[in-house]
Amino acid sequence: MHVLRKKTIEHSLAESKEAGHSLKRTLHTRDLAFMGVAVAVGAGIFSVGAQAVAFHAGPAAIISFLIAAVVCGCAALCYAELSSVAPVAGSAYTFTYSTMGELIAWIIGWDMILEMLMAGSVISKYWSVYVNDFLRLFGANVTTSVKIGSVTVDFAPIIVIAFFTILLVMGTEIGSHVNNVLAIIKIVIVLFIVVAGFFFIKASNFTPFIPPSQPASSVATNPGESGVWFQPLFQWVTGQAPSIYGVSGIISGAALVFFAFIGFDVVATASEEAVDPKKTVPRGITLGVIMVTILYILVAIVTTGMVSYKQLAAVKDPSLTTAFELVGATWAAKVIALGIVIGLTTVVMVLLLGLTRIIFAMSRDGLLPRSLSKTSKRGIPARLQIAGSIVVAIMASTFDVTVLSDMVNIGTLSAFMLVAISIPILRHSRPDLERTIKVPGSPVIPILTALACLWLMINLSLLTWVRFLVWLVVGFIIYFGYSYKHSLLQKNGGLMPDLAPEGSEKGMDTKAGAPISAESDK
Repeated sequence: MHVLRKKTIEHSLAESKEAGHSLKRTLHTRDLAFMGVAVAVGAGIFSVGAQAVAFHAGPAAIISFLIAAVVCGCAALCYAELSSVAPVAGSAYTFTYSTMGELIAWIIGWDMILEMLMAGSVISKYWSVYVNDFLRLFGANVTTSVKIGSVTVDFAPIIVIAFFTILLVMGTEIGSHVNNVLAIIKIVIVLFIVVAGFFFIKASNFTPFIPPSQPASSVATNPGESGVWFQPLFQWVTGQAPSIYGVSGIISGAALVFFAFIGFDVVATASEEAVDPKKTVPRGITLGVIMVTILYILVAIVTTGMVSYKQLAAVKDPSLTTAFELVGATWAAKVIALGIVIGLTTVVMVLLLGLTRIIFAMSRDGLLPRSLSKTSKRGIPARLQIAGSIVVAIMASTFDVTVLSDMVNIGTLSAFMLVAISIPILRHSRPDLERTIKVPGSPVIPILTALACLWLMINLSLLTWVRFLVWLVVGFIIYFGYSYKHSLLQKNGGLMPDLAPEGSEKGMDTKAGAPISAESDK
C-alpha cells in the first residue's frame, strides 16, 4: 500500500483553482490578524491564567505563559513559511501531505477536525453559560434551556451558531468585517480590565515566585481531578507522584495555557481566501500572535499580582473575576462578563470557519466524500458550512462536551509538531520554491519547536492521551475503510488529475498526467 504517497505543492495550488471546488479570495492582513485574535482571545483569557496560577505554577505562571508564547511563536513562523509556499485551504493537513505523505496528512486532518469540532461545541456551550450569567448580573433571571421530554435543549448555542453560519454562507468577507469590529471591542475591554487590575497589584503576591513542589491532592479543591487519570503523562510514565508547583508545575502550566494561544492555525486554514496570500497570510499570522501574546502576558501579571495564588487555589473554578472579587472590586464582574460574551461570540465564528475548511480540503482530495467540497457561486462551501454548523449546534445544545475540551490541546500540539518538522523536510526536497518568509535557524529552530510541542503533549493528562488514542483508532478505520481507495492519488495512479482550473498561474502545470511527486512511495 502506498500510504505515504505525496502531493506536490504545484498540485495543491492547482486544486485551489478547480472549477466548483475553489474559494474566493477576499481577506486582507488585518482580517487574518483579527481572525487569530478572535479565536485566541475568548473566555480563556479570563479563566485559564487563574487556573494556571492556582493549580500549576503559582506566580511562575507568568513563565508558563512565556514558554507557551515562545513555542507558539516558533510554530507560527513555521506556519507562516509554509503558508507563503502553499497558500491553500487545509493548513497543517495540506503541508504534511506535501512533506510526509497521505497517511500522516490524514492523521493531522483528523486531529484538526477533532480540535475544531470540540472547540466549537465547547465554546458555543460556554457562550450560553456566560450569556445567562451576564443577564443575571443585570437582574434578568432567565434561562435559555428548555426541557423537551427527557432531553434538555439549550437554545443559546443554536442562536449564535445559526447567526454566524448565515454570515459565513453569505461570504467570508462579510463575516470577517463583523469579526473585526467585535475583536476590537473585546481588545479594548481586556485592556481596560488590565489597567484597572494594575491598581490592585501587591509585590508580596509574587513571593515565592516559584512555590516549592507539593502533592496535587494537598491543593486540589476537586478530589476527583487529583487522581492518576488527571496526572500528566510524563509523571505517570516516570512513576512520579502527582504534584503541582515547582519546575514541573511551570511546564504543566505551559501545557494548560497553550490552549489560550491557538488561533493562528485557523488563520492558515483560510489561506485560500486571502488576497495576495504569500504576503498577507504570513503577516496576519505573526501580527495576530504578537497581539495575543501581549494581552495574555498582561493578564497573567495582573492575575498573579492582585491576590495570592493560595487564595485562588481555595476556589473551585478560579478566574480573573475571582481575583477582582477577592480585592473587593465586584464591579469588574459585569465588565468581565461583557468581555467574555463578546469574546466567545467571535471565537464561535472562526472555529466554524476552520472546521469547514479542513473538511473542505480533505474532501477535495477524495479522503472524504468529494461532494463536501462543492462551492457555491459566492465561492463558499455553503452546504458543508451548514452541515458542520448543525453538528456543532446539536452537540453544544444537548451534550455535555466539556469533558473533551482538553483534547483540543493535544490535537493542536500534534499538528504544530508535524508542521515544524515539515520545514526542514521541504527545504531539503524543494529548495526551489519561493518563500516570502523563512523560519530563522533551520533546521535547529523547527526541530526544537517540534520537541517543545512533544514535551507539552506529554505533560497533558493521562486521560487526555487515552481519549486521543481512541480518536486516532477511529480515524485509522475510516482511512483504510474509505479514504485510501477514494483518494484522488489512488484513483489516478499517482498522477495529477485534470482539475479543470478556472485560471492559470505562472509556472504552474495543471495538465492531466503531471507527476504527483518525485518522492512518492516507491
